[in-house]
Amino acid sequence: MKAQHSYTVTVEWLGNRGTGTSGYRDYGRGHLVTASGKHPIEGSADRTFHGDTERWNPEEMLLAALSQCHMLSYLHVAVLHGVVVTGYRDEATGTLALDRTGGGRFTSATLHPRVELADPSQAELAQSLHGEASEKCFIANSVNFPVRHEPLAE
Repeated sequence: MKAQHSYTVTVEWLGNRGTGTSGYRDYGRGHLVTASGKHPIEGSADRTFHGDTERWNPEEMLLAALSQCHMLSYLHVAVLHGVVVTGYRDEATGTLALDRTGGGRFTSATLHPRVELADPSQAELAQSLHGEASEKCFIANSVNFPVRHEPLAE
């Protein structure tokens, strides 16, 4: 039997300015994302969609989830191959395409991991591990758009 894991989060809308959703510009996009035992995340829509630029938007959180998952998978794969990682930083980018109906979808995401190694002679091996990490990443395996990797050598 395959193992299953369940996750629960709560999203609470905080944007009722007194008239609810009486008009497109009449309500705030602010919300709170919580999970038991975790710090809350203040969310909003992207500024383009009348959101608060000081809060995380769902598009950023999707990119963050892809980047986090790849990093955690990569660190695991590095251990399996005897590669000692001493630093890791990623500046992920993504593209969202809107359609004529006002909907849209992500069309791609690109991760730009910069990995620091204890032994620089393992750089080639370390670079090659991104493919294996990608295969193990639960989030990348759950989306319907390409997640590319452009590792930056350290």
